[in-house]
Amino acid sequence: MRAKPKLGQNFLVDGQAAQRIVAALGEIAGRTVVEIGPGQGAITESLAARAKHVVAVELDRELAASLRGRFKAARVTVVEQDVLRFDFAAAAAEFGERLRVAGNLPYAITSSILLKLAASHAALDLAVLMVQREVAERITATAGTRDYGSFSIAMQMYGPIEQLFTLPPSAFSPPPKVYSTVFRWRFAPRFAELGVEEAGFLRFVRQIFAQKRKTLVNNLRAAGVATDAAAAALAAAGIDQQTRAEAVPIEGLAMLWCELEER
Repeated sequence: MRAKPKLGQNFLVDGQAAQRIVAALGEIAGRTVVEIGPGQGAITESLAARAKHVVAVELDRELAASLRGRFKAARVTVVEQDVLRFDFAAAAAEFGERLRVAGNLPYAITSSILLKLAASHAALDLAVLMVQREVAERITATAGTRDYGSFSIAMQMYGPIEQLFTLPPSAFSPPPKVYSTVFRWRFAPRFAELGVEEAGFLRFVRQIFAQKRKTLVNNLRAAGVATDAAAAALAAAGIDQQTRAEAVPIEGLAMLWCELEER
């Protein structure tokens, strides 16, 4: 079945890579795994051989029908649906467990899917996902590096993320113009640990990275924080006033948020 460019389809054809993705999920013999965008079933085949149950969420009607026919004797449920509308919480309740997730994410909606997973974190255990290499570098970036930003923090606040391996365009059909990286994300939110409120802290992070090349003081002023209050909070958090947000690790930003909230 030919790929449909409008759906961002680049099918994985490297069987060894599919097996590595599934292996990275850990022991899944007694687990339910949700696969995002199974496509032609390269990863689905490995999942079906190892997982207790596979829920394959596929938007393409023809591919969904093909998958149903191919895996009708296996423990695979094919859901023909946009993954952005898929209810992970309901699925977790149905199967009585936090879910594991795998998938080769469509490039065009990668960020939207990752945010959807973050919002569904209570229903999820861990995910092994393949994305464009540049996206993987952004979400795993640490303070002081070029790719560190609000999206890095927004993802890492929901649990540790580690890059596993990178695949060349030749691993897919049709070959994309970019390399793809597989990463593992363990869902263990840090908000309580760092003493910050989820929505408020993430909003704060977006504000201080609004103009990435500006200092924290200037971004805070633009967000409506008085200069004196910003300076006092920075001093209490042990952060120099001329520092940019990209230089401060998550823990330091959490401390700054707490100081600002006290004021």
